Amino acid sequence: MLSQEGLAGALERLGLRAPVRFDEVTASTQVTAVEMAEAGSPEWTLVAAGHQTGGRGRLGRTWTDVPGGALLFSLVLRPAVDPDAGGLLALLAGTAMARACFELADQRTTCKWPNDLQVAGRKAGGIIAESRIEAGAFAYVVLGVGVNLGNPPPEIPGAGAVDAAVDELLEAFLSAFVRAYQPAHPAFAGAVVAAYREVCSTLDTRVRATTSGGVIEGEAVDIDEHGGLVVRTASADEVVRFGAVEHLE
Repeated sequence: MLSQEGLAGALERLGLRAPVRFDEVTASTQVTAVEMAEAGSPEWTLVAAGHQTGGRGRLGRTWTDVPGGALLFSLVLRPAVDPDAGGLLALLAGTAMARACFELADQRTTCKWPNDLQVAGRKAGGIIAESRIEAGAFAYVVLGVGVNLGNPPPEIPGAGAVDAAVDELLEAFLSAFVRAYQPAHPAFAGAVVAAYREVCSTLDTRVRATTSGGVIEGEAVDIDEHGGLVVRTASADEVVRFGAVEHLE
């Protein structure tokens, strides 16, 4: 089980000290973490909960969890990275969680671009990123992560889950994420993209991407240096940076 002391201990074992907050029930860890970031809370501030009553996903979607049956947390970052490459942070989080799930549960976990975690083709978790930019740089990025554990919510068709203990999965994720989080390093983008390619189920798949500019359909062939999905259409390669992506095969 998670607790205030457990969150602080998880950070300290990685050599990190930052504010932590744990609520048995909250509207959204993401809302709380964004408020803390706006108030000046430092990098690695960690907010977690046992249950969310107003969990959110990308594109205005909701996130439903079984009380006590999910890992739910948000992490405050203040990365020295170009905002154009901010999408790399969500990809890094996806890679770290996929590896943590495999390490603890021996379950093949993949990432459906850009933010879904899949176990046996079923959505077991997701990642959301929110940020504020000042003077052309990130003031903060807040990563929110939710992963179903044990049994998925029965009312969600196609939902999956990971067979792991909540505290162990959080620690395994943080360990993998912290090791790879080097945003100021010139090789950061290349390393994140290379690692994500290894766990991305979207690559080499025919996809339909619904974006603000229209619908793009073709084969997903690569991830670019900013984390965008490269889709090969009948006429050209196009890069999807934001939108809903559907696997067609």
